[in-house]
Amino acid sequence: LQTLIEKSKAVGMKVETVIGDAAYSEKDNLAYSAQENIQLVAKLHPLITQGNRKKEDEFEFNKDAGMYVCKAGHLATRRARQGKKGRGENQTDTYYFDVETCKRCLLREGCYKDGAKSKTYSVSIKSDEHLAQAVFQESEVFKTKAKERYKIEAKNSELKHRHGYDVASSSGLIGMEMQGAMAIFAVNLKRILKLMS
Repeated sequence: LQTLIEKSKAVGMKVETVIGDAAYSEKDNLAYSAQENIQLVAKLHPLITQGNRKKEDEFEFNKDAGMYVCKAGHLATRRARQGKKGRGENQTDTYYFDVETCKRCLLREGCYKDGAKSKTYSVSIKSDEHLAQAVFQESEVFKTKAKERYKIEAKNSELKHRHGYDVASSSGLIGMEMQGAMAIFAVNLKRILKLMS
């Protein structure tokens, strides 16, 4: 993303907004967009916004105790933070449960594995970039601009299906670049002619 934006700026484009899919919402791109004052309209990956658990597998957080409670009502005994702050990766809070209680629990099926030495529940701590993007993602501006994404996919489909950009017609990167340039040139020329008429 950063390379594409820099190339666009080098040829005189003013980049204010970038619309893309979830692949564009990685942490480095979010930081770069914020630094360059560019709106990045790309949804965060669901693993970041909702985690990798199904709703029915989630534990509840007890605000008074500052700990998670399992579905059977047992409170975690301690909490530890995993990962180094400022290394570009998200940290996690890991909550530890009493294994002896888990061994006797009626709801241990699918929760506690027999013979396990510990029972933990980990929660990812979102970075400042991810938190800011999650807030932006819920705004009306984001939702309105995200509705324009289908136009990009339609143009990609036209390039692939009508102009042969789905399969390389020659080997090597130079051949691919030339094929891409010609396909995009043809599509742009068609669009110019349509707008002129």
